Amino acid sequence: ISYKWLQNLLDFNLSIENTSDLLTDIGLEVEKTNKYSSITTDLSQLVIGEVVECFKHPNADRLKVTKVNVGLKSNLIIVCGAPNVDVFQKVIVAPVGAVLKTRLNESFKIKKSKIRGIESHGMICAEDEIGVGSNHDGIIVLKNKFKIGDSASKVYKPYNDDVFEIGLTPNRCDAISHYGVARDLKAALSYRNESSEYELILPSISNFTNLRLAPKILVNIIDSKLCNRFCGIIIKNIKIKPSSDKIKNKLNAIGLKSINNIVDITNYVMHEIGQPLHAYDLEKIKSGKIEIKTLNKKTKFITLDSEEIIVDNDDLMICDGDIPMCLAGIYGGEHYSVSNETKTIFLESAFFNPVSIRKSSKKHNINTDSSYRFERGVDIDMVEYALKRAAALILEDCDCEIICDVIDEYPNKNQEKEIVLNFDKINSLIGYDIDKLKVKSILNLL
Repeated sequence: ISYKWLQNLLDFNLSIENTSDLLTDIGLEVEKTNKYSSITTDLSQLVIGEVVECFKHPNADRLKVTKVNVGLKSNLIIVCGAPNVDVFQKVIVAPVGAVLKTRLNESFKIKKSKIRGIESHGMICAEDEIGVGSNHDGIIVLKNKFKIGDSASKVYKPYNDDVFEIGLTPNRCDAISHYGVARDLKAALSYRNESSEYELILPSISNFTNLRLAPKILVNIIDSKLCNRFCGIIIKNIKIKPSSDKIKNKLNAIGLKSINNIVDITNYVMHEIGQPLHAYDLEKIKSGKIEIKTLNKKTKFITLDSEEIIVDNDDLMICDGDIPMCLAGIYGGEHYSVSNETKTIFLESAFFNPVSIRKSSKKHNINTDSSYRFERGVDIDMVEYALKRAAALILEDCDCEIICDVIDEYPNKNQEKEIVLNFDKINSLIGYDIDKLKVKSILNLL
């Protein structure tokens, strides 16, 4: 759980330590707090330089000898193997003594060294070598606006965060999201500070707009005991590309690798409000109908990572007619996944039976962030909202459009239950008398 993300959802100003203590007090036990930075190397050690000479190494075909002005009395001689290094480039230089840390947490110290007979006094850096990106095709070439001798920290501004590792008990499915944790935090803060107002901000769907047309696909829940609700929407003119820094930084901070804008947005919403989603390439759904059902025993299914599994007749599948597209709530299929060529997607948000998901997940030994949530139970009332939230973020990210009304198959709507609460029983369990109005206030906050 990201501290910065919590602050986006709840207006509060507790320190990291006090937030950690309060979360533990209310049953969300913080086992560890980690500091996160999007840049792994301390950039204050590195300097901006300019290549003033560049020529082929006399004893190596693939190496070049450079002289780099870093604002000192004399230029640094640096042997460089990058294919793109050239004269008059502004570059980032790691001088002798600098410690570099890659994205893979590999550290190495720059030392004066002799390379094929020529002494090298530092290193001209590539993105991946200092943890500012993943590119290793060549060195970083900067724009001319940067000043020779300045610290490299003037070039890149890291995204910093603090991340709580919470040991969540299985009954707390309501807290498997940033919004769920923020809701508990608001209740605790409001209880302790009656005079203060703490606003809990439900993530916006204000830019959700859709053409109110009938969808060009039919959705049919065949097994309504295993799938209680299934929502979907069609979005066309999708552009698959890297995610925005806003999305990427938040996902990276909590340990998720960025894949592409569509997949990242579905992951983002899942960690934000607790509802898993899945995107399919609509053009690959040839039957024109999505059926949620079990299939014949020993049906073959190829997963996203190209593994073949054999599904049983009690595994719930999302199907293109009779062809399996996804092991429901657990793992997508290879053929129907979003790729760089995808132009139109079908976006899914659903509620699957927790017992069914748990059995299938254990049977096939596939544990995912999605199955973790479904097998504990997501909030069925947030299924459509999560779909709209993800669609709104996709609209914000791409110049695309939603070309149908929201599909919402909900065969047997959940009826609200009335729960009788005995105040004496509460007080005897807790061993402490709490005023009845205070009990009511806390429950309303939760």
